[in-house]
Amino acid sequence: MWVDTHCHLDAGEFAGEELAVAEGAAGQGVGMIVVPAVAPFNFDAVARLARQRGNCVYALGIHPLYVPNCDESDLSALRNAVEAALNDKRFVAIGEIGLDFFVPALKEPAMRDKQEHFYREQLKLAREFDLPVLLHVRRSQDIILKYLRRIVVPGGIAHAFNGSFQQAETFIGLGFKLGFGGAMTFPRSLQIRRLAAEVPLEAVVLETDAPDISPAWLHPQRNTPDQIPRIGQVLAELRGMDIADVAAATSANAHAVLPRLAAAT
Repeated sequence: MWVDTHCHLDAGEFAGEELAVAEGAAGQGVGMIVVPAVAPFNFDAVARLARQRGNCVYALGIHPLYVPNCDESDLSALRNAVEAALNDKRFVAIGEIGLDFFVPALKEPAMRDKQEHFYREQLKLAREFDLPVLLHVRRSQDIILKYLRRIVVPGGIAHAFNGSFQQAETFIGLGFKLGFGGAMTFPRSLQIRRLAAEVPLEAVVLETDAPDISPAWLHPQRNTPDQIPRIGQVLAELRGMDIADVAAATSANAHAVLPRLAAAT
């Protein structure tokens, strides 16, 4: 069975179709879909979705794109939600959290400082509750890593990884897996394809980031978690492997870095 380690199944693009989309993915062999929150407004939605579908689990966190409209009360809301979710077998991680230095407004000094504050505080929360993290690392890998060295958490996933081999090695050394998805399917995505082909297999997990980052055969249409097997086929071709071995390895990697998945299986 496959694992989609990052899918925003509660997004507006899926409105009214969430359960059918999850069921369709299960029909394609996607045994687990990780649905990360982005801010307190959707904490309940991702939890409710995960409880409705046997192949869905969830994470709780504040996404850097939502940091501009958040304040300290939202960090308190996250803490309360995490504490309440610890006894929920569908809850697996802190996420989606991180830093985004691609969006111009988020690079302004004041907003950059606010992003780093929210990221730092959420890492502390993950450390306190011994939870892995799902990381947004767009144009921010080195600063992300700086904080991971200071605030040691029990691993996690660098989602939509597109850094250097040196950065990849550092993430792996800190106990992280690297997420690869639709971007890897484009022939011109040379760096991502090299990374996917050459980093240690035990460091690779698959993801869709649905409804975003559609694979080459769907772009620019909506992405869906049932695309994971075909994305896995691309990874198998890049690595010269049998697809069954890729499914087994990437799923085992997801379970290794997200230990709470076992209770939800």
